[in-house]
Amino acid sequence: MAQQATPVRTARLGRALGAEPTTVSGVLLLLPNGEEASARRPSPMRAAGSVRGLGRRLARAGRDQHLATHVVHYRYRGWNGDEAHLAHDAAWAADEAVRRYGDVPVCLAGLGMGGRAALRAAGHEAVNSVVALAPWLPEEDGAAPPEPVKQLAGRRVLIVHGTNDARTDPELSFRLAARAKKANREVCRFEVHADGHGLSQYREEVLALAEDFVMGALFGRAFSRPVQDALAAPPPLGLRMPLAAGFGTSLRRR
Repeated sequence: MAQQATPVRTARLGRALGAEPTTVSGVLLLLPNGEEASARRPSPMRAAGSVRGLGRRLARAGRDQHLATHVVHYRYRGWNGDEAHLAHDAAWAADEAVRRYGDVPVCLAGLGMGGRAALRAAGHEAVNSVVALAPWLPEEDGAAPPEPVKQLAGRRVLIVHGTNDARTDPELSFRLAARAKKANREVCRFEVHADGHGLSQYREEVLALAEDFVMGALFGRAFSRPVQDALAAPPPLGLRMPLAAGFGTSLRRR
């Protein structure tokens, strides 16, 4: 009996969050958390859960601007070393967004390992902005090349990290942001005081910050003053910007 061929795994986009607009002016691709090494297939529900709250918030915020929001479902749970599977799946998702919606700006927004994928895949020609929440980054090793930043040139980049993150060292995201800022002024990084990897203690503030940044990057809405200041400030000030308690409340009063 002939051996059955192993099916080729493919990444895919989840159904649009919220009502998918008939005319799309911008696309938000959500990149869930992952693992450092795993060849297992992700659980769609579990993976999407890490970014679904952010996606729903931004889908509502971008409804009038014709924003299409999708969760990216990876082929594998793991980054898997030089294979960088999650980054390749993020780039595929940007290709798919262009195929579906045409020449519209794309924002990559990821959490943890998905944040690393968003940063790494930012060189795609359709991508104009990146949101990396508590991005997982490898420990710096003199024997290995540093995490690349050239692909971030010409993109607006927001990094958010809790100062008490025990899973992904916030100092590593600061160092990456500092290297990126040398070639790209449009990089900012916010620190969430005493928050951990899930950024749950100040969840509303983090969501409001992400909304403010994405609506500005994709659709030209004026950034809030803290984001303007963070983008304009020289290192290290704009890369260690504290996220103030009540940030979302202040936005609603604008």
